[in-house]
Amino acid sequence: MWDKLKKKNKIIYALAPMAGYTDSAFRQVCKEFGADVVYSELASAAALCYAPKKTLELLAFSKKERPYVAQLFGSEPKHFEKAVKVVGKGIKPDGIDINFGCPVPKVAKQKAGAELFKDLKQSREVIKAVIGSTDLPVSIKTRSKVGAVDVLQFLDNMKGLDIKAVMIHGRTLKQGFSGPIDCEVIKKARNYFNGIILANGGVYTHDDAMRILDKTRADGLGIGQGALGRPWIFKAIRTSQNVKRAPRAVFKVALKHAELVEKLRGMAVIIEMRKHLCWYVQGLPGAKKMREELVKVENLEDIRKVLVSKN
Repeated sequence: MWDKLKKKNKIIYALAPMAGYTDSAFRQVCKEFGADVVYSELASAAALCYAPKKTLELLAFSKKERPYVAQLFGSEPKHFEKAVKVVGKGIKPDGIDINFGCPVPKVAKQKAGAELFKDLKQSREVIKAVIGSTDLPVSIKTRSKVGAVDVLQFLDNMKGLDIKAVMIHGRTLKQGFSGPIDCEVIKKARNYFNGIILANGGVYTHDDAMRILDKTRADGLGIGQGALGRPWIFKAIRTSQNVKRAPRAVFKVALKHAELVEKLRGMAVIIEMRKHLCWYVQGLPGAKKMREELVKVENLEDIRKVLVSKN
């Protein structure tokens, strides 16, 4: 999958995995706007072992989303061994990704995500377990540094493992999701890893994308927060356009997104769109007032009323 993506695209633009955001509806919207590959939300390897139904529903996807990568988190190799088999049989994604960068406390408590990154021995065992249990291409997502361990040490310790791609969030765990991106460490990663490298973090405009690609020499970009409320960012970057859009155009996409959420998951989960809707109106005239109204919507008609009234 990854080699084909690289041959087809001079630069790979990926929708980065984001817990609570990158569900099927949002992935489909981003694919329509030119995302080359999309990642699932964070899914628990342990849950896939013991109670897989709900997690498989979380990972479910449409053929429109291919190539689609399912991202797992956990800390026990035995959980990953079973989980990747369950995922491979249950939903048949195009790749498996292992998370080594999530800072969320409930993930950290399981010594997973960014916490697992610090344990080089255990991290290697987890990756070996996944590679040995699936024929799907395996990729990983990391941060530039967690505690005393940086991504160069991490990749050096993973040499010899058949990892096809790595997405490197250019911020440390301490930085979280704000602050400058360490482009230099991503550039140096090429000395430790021969597969596809995607730079992640800090991409909100076409200029951001070009600057980070130039400084990192990465094969592509993993775009996360930059796509929230702006799923057309993939097309904008490719065509050198301004990511900002007129309110009418923004509302049109937001409503289409909400309609797709209802179609895929029903009216009961439309409330989950509230967070997306707040991202859509960010920076628009009257955004504060709109956010106050959008956090109260309970159905599509409520959403239409808010957006149409501002159109």
